[in-house]
Amino acid sequence: MKLYFTTQRGFKINIDQIHRPKREKILPNVLSKEEVKQLLEAHSNLKHKTMLSLIYSCGLRCGELLALKPVHIDSKRNIVLLKNSKGKKDRIVPLSGKILEMLRDYYKLYKPTTYLFEGQTIGTPYDARSLQLVLKQALQKTGTTKPVTLHWLRHSYATHLLESGTDLRYIQELLGHNSSKTTEIYTHVSTKSIQQIKSPFDDL
Repeated sequence: MKLYFTTQRGFKINIDQIHRPKREKILPNVLSKEEVKQLLEAHSNLKHKTMLSLIYSCGLRCGELLALKPVHIDSKRNIVLLKNSKGKKDRIVPLSGKILEMLRDYYKLYKPTTYLFEGQTIGTPYDARSLQLVLKQALQKTGTTKPVTLHWLRHSYATHLLESGTDLRYIQELLGHNSSKTTEIYTHVSTKSIQQIKSPFDDL
């Protein structure tokens, strides 16, 4: 609206005088560490297991995982380089020792060429819909009835980092958020402090 009135009508408007509807404040969905562990261990297929584990262990978006190439895994520095992620920004995330071992086993077995996780055609990235199906199968195997999506794993990663004492500023960098306000929403779903509060019902 500001652009329209400035360029087309030739005068400025005071945006503060325009009534805006309130945005819904929806909290991110988060799984417990036990629930995440069950999901990640549900698949016996190493490729499926590695993809889901990498999403959680690095807090990746679905597109970021599928765009990964073998060269983006820096085993000497224990980091993953994410190229051209959301907002056209590059960023790095730490690579856990457990995931590195899993990736090495995966690489030996599948020998990817262009992309780290390739589809049925060599040199093409794994299909996003197929990845969602991988998660769906894991949910069925664990008997989970929650409407879990791949993004829940990213939310869970951020929340578990916060609960383990990681500074919010670092979490913002790891997730690639432009604004700290986006990251601060995880403080509302972290249960570390809430669980320490004793209900007055216990004293009745």
